[in-house]
Amino acid sequence: MIDPAPLRGRLLATLRVQYPDAFCDAGVRLLHPETGDHYTDDRRHLVATCRAVAVFATGAIADGPDWCVDAAKHGLAFLESAHRAGGTDDTAGGFENIESAGDADAADHPGYHLVVTAAGDPIDRTRSAYGHAFVVLAYARAAEAGIQGATAGLDAAADLLEERFHDGTGCLRSDRGPAWEDREPYRGQNANMHACEAYIAAYEATDDRSYLARAGRIARRITVDLAAETDGLLWEHYTDEWEHDLGYNADEPRHQFRPPGYQPGHHVEWAKLLALLDRYGAGNAPDGGWDARAMALFEAGVDLGWTDGGFAYTVDTDGEVVVADRYGWALAEGIGAAAALAERAVNADDEGRDDRVRSWHERFLDAVPDYRGPAGVWYEKRLAAEAGGDPVAPAPPGVEPDYHPAGAYYESWRSTRLIADRGE
Repeated sequence: MIDPAPLRGRLLATLRVQYPDAFCDAGVRLLHPETGDHYTDDRRHLVATCRAVAVFATGAIADGPDWCVDAAKHGLAFLESAHRAGGTDDTAGGFENIESAGDADAADHPGYHLVVTAAGDPIDRTRSAYGHAFVVLAYARAAEAGIQGATAGLDAAADLLEERFHDGTGCLRSDRGPAWEDREPYRGQNANMHACEAYIAAYEATDDRSYLARAGRIARRITVDLAAETDGLLWEHYTDEWEHDLGYNADEPRHQFRPPGYQPGHHVEWAKLLALLDRYGAGNAPDGGWDARAMALFEAGVDLGWTDGGFAYTVDTDGEVVVADRYGWALAEGIGAAAALAERAVNADDEGRDDRVRSWHERFLDAVPDYRGPAGVWYEKRLAAEAGGDPVAPAPPGVEPDYHPAGAYYESWRSTRLIADRGE
C-alpha cells in the first residue's frame, strides 16, 4: 500500500518554497529556480495569479497551514482588483471584502486582462480563453477550501466562460478582444483541456453535476470525436469549424504557446482528467468508458514521448520527435495521471494495470530531482540530451508558480487516500 502522507508532504513542501517569497503587495511574482530570488519584471500574468490561488487552495483542502488560505485570498484580491477590467481598489483588506465580485451579470462582465503591471495597469487586454478557464479553476479550488466569497466568484466566472467563450459546440472558441470581438479563426484543444479541468474542480467544490456535464462534453469532443480522425491521438490546432489544421505553425516548431505537432504531455494530462471523469461517473463516456480511454491516452503519451527521463515536447504526425526538450510540466502531469489511473485500476480490481501505472508513478517521481532547481522551484525544462541536457529557467512574466508539481502531488495524495480507504 502507498502511504498518502509523504505525498501530502510533497505538496506542502512545494507550496512552502513559494510562500511567502512569490507574493508581494502586487500579486504573484515568479521565483528563479536556482537562487529563489523573485524576478524583477513588473508584469503580472493572469494565468500565474489564478494558478497561485488554485495551488494554495489545494494546500488548504489538504489541511495545510493557515498561510495556504492567506495566500489564496491574496491572489483572489489581486485577481479582482488588478486583472479584472473595471476592478476596484476595495480589496486591500482581503478577498472577504469583495464578495460582490460574484454579483456581476456575465453578459455585461468586462472580463479579465491577460497581463497587467504590478499597479494593475493593463498591458495586454486580451480576453484569453485559456486565462479565463483558469479564473474558473481558481475560484473552484478556493470555494472547495471554504474561502468566503469564492462560491459567488465561481458562479460568475463560470457564467462568463459560458456566455463569452463557448461556441455552440460544447467547446471554447479562441481568444477575444477587450470588447469581446473575435480575433482569429482558430480553435485550440489546450484552452478546452483546462476548461475541462476547471469544470471538474467546480463539481468537486459544489457537487453540481451541471459542471461535470460541461466537462464531459468537452472531453468527449476533444479526446474521442476529434481524435477519431487522427488515430486516437490529440491534435492541438483546429479551424473555427473544428477541422484539424495539421499545418498550423509548421514553420515555428518552438512557438511558445502553439507549437505544431502532438504533445505527449497533453496526452498524459488528458489521461488524468478522464480518470477523474470516470471517478465521478460523468456522462458522454465513449464505448469502454472514460477509464479505458484515459489509459489509452496515457500509454500513447508514454510511447510517443518518454525519453531520457522526461517527455519530449512535440512529435510530428509520423511519430518523429520535433522538439526534444523535456518540460517539467509534462513530467508533473505524468505523475498525477499515473496516480489517478492507479486509483481507477484498484477500483476496477485490475491488479495488472495497477502495478503497471504505479511503476510509472515511481519512475516519474524518481525523475523529479532533475527538474527541481537548487532553490526548490522547478525549472521550465531540460534541453534535449543531444543538446547537453541543461536545465532552463522560465522567462518572465511567467505563468508557473509550481502549479504543475503541486497539482501532481495533490492528485497523488488524494488518489492514494482513496486506495488506502479501500484497504488496498
